[in-house]
Amino acid sequence: MGTAITPQLVDVVDTFTASRTYSSGTTRHLRTCQVERWGLRTECPTPEDPFHDAEVTWLLPTLNLRLTHQRPRSRHAKAGPSVLTAVRATSDGRHWRTTDLLLGLEAPTGMRARIVQSEEFAAAVASQVIRVGDADLAMCTVHKTLEEFSQFRHDLSSWLAYKHIFDVWPPY
Repeated sequence: MGTAITPQLVDVVDTFTASRTYSSGTTRHLRTCQVERWGLRTECPTPEDPFHDAEVTWLLPTLNLRLTHQRPRSRHAKAGPSVLTAVRATSDGRHWRTTDLLLGLEAPTGMRARIVQSEEFAAAVASQVIRVGDADLAMCTVHKTLEEFSQFRHDLSSWLAYKHIFDVWPPY
């Protein structure tokens, strides 16, 4: 069975209305939508997900990364891994537009990070859904980040501090 090819995934966050429009056309109101010196902080409720209450996302445009954490519904549930996804991001002040480059790192707490979505990424590159320049950006971003992670013993908080981001991750 092969990997299904989808068009590029482009999301737009409107900071004035605190809403996120997905490439599918779905729009969601954000609980949190705050511009930070390092990028954009959002939190989106996930009512359709029986296990997760919300998706917390930090967009780090200078690093070409989106950092995501699924907040569990139960406070007793074990926290899942954080995911860093390579993205191409632009902002005009009001709108933050991200193009998902389909390659990322899964960073479970206390464990080594690992590259994820490589099959979907390879299929998108082969079918030219992702352009060569974006593919190069994704590969360089993910491999550089993984190398840096290893220097910090795969500790996401230490790596964020190295990048001068001192906010607590994952947020409470």
